[in-house]
Amino acid sequence: MVDNTKTVRFGILGCANIARKVARAIALAPNATLCAVASRSKEKAERFAAENGFPASVRVYGSYDQVLEDPGVDAVYVPLPTSLHVRWAVMAAGRKKHVLVEKPAALDAAELDRILAAVESNGVQFMDGSMWLHHPRTAHIQHLCCVPRSANCIGPIHFIHSTSTMAATPEFLASDIRVKPELDGLGALGDLAWYCIGASLWAKGYQLPITVTALPDFTRNSAGVILSITAFLLWDQPNQTLATIHCSFLSHTSMDLAICGSDGSVHLRDFIIPYQETSASFDLTFGAKFVDLHIGWNVKPEEVHVVNELPQEALMVQEFSRLVAGIRDCGSQPSTKWPEISRKTQLVVDAVNKSLDLGCKPVSL
Repeated sequence: MVDNTKTVRFGILGCANIARKVARAIALAPNATLCAVASRSKEKAERFAAENGFPASVRVYGSYDQVLEDPGVDAVYVPLPTSLHVRWAVMAAGRKKHVLVEKPAALDAAELDRILAAVESNGVQFMDGSMWLHHPRTAHIQHLCCVPRSANCIGPIHFIHSTSTMAATPEFLASDIRVKPELDGLGALGDLAWYCIGASLWAKGYQLPITVTALPDFTRNSAGVILSITAFLLWDQPNQTLATIHCSFLSHTSMDLAICGSDGSVHLRDFIIPYQETSASFDLTFGAKFVDLHIGWNVKPEEVHVVNELPQEALMVQEFSRLVAGIRDCGSQPSTKWPEISRKTQLVVDAVNKSLDLGCKPVSL
């Protein structure tokens, strides 16, 4: 039986498909419990609760306000369309609810700053739903990228390449919220490029690039929403690094990440969602050279396996809940790490958008 005095009590605002995954993650996380779910109609919320096997103790509401008014809810998960994030995240923070919001965090940095101002002034925790950051594989690779002068370091990073693509169905391209300008106006730039931009920033220790440039191969739908986008990110200090990202609703599924340093490289084919829930791998190569006559390589990549006890989404909920419990029970201050990561990602998303508007000219940050 769950001891609710020692766990963080969640409410979910909305019944989007991703909410099913996070509800399961809340159930799996040892320090979290689901207490409430709401939709714009109680019938839809009841159907959602029944379809997902929620226990009878989960309170079902017909409006989001009722979750925010519930004194038995510590934190809310917000899987609503991006255009609604600022309204409901600000309202949640005003009711002293901690905020876990689905990515992209907002439509632009101005909206995100309104959210972050609200959570800061109310002393609550904020985090966006970039689940892959919480997988132990991510920490393992970060050690390889960020430990200078180490035998296990790939050296200064010179090139990063990432993709996030999916072959959307005709139904998706016609009616999904991610192609509707009034709901998720960023399209593939928000839904998919958030990961690739985030991965590039993560590999560079969240140093912002000096310039961001969209390439002219982008595709928009008839409503102007981005369906496919390619962009360059450039850093010049402490060493020049170029990152390329390609994100599309029009290509076969890919989630590639390659990080190339002066002494080695790391390659993943599933960096956003691992092929398996219980373990993940990556290819690590050090000291690669061509053999005589260039008919082969002197080394093969080492396949490194990382085991995880919980799925990455449950690890995300666990970390968020740990921070919330520290604030609630121990008087700790909210962590600034996660809001800062979201804001830097949002700034680069905005820069890609601005570059598109300028005819694919470089935008300085």
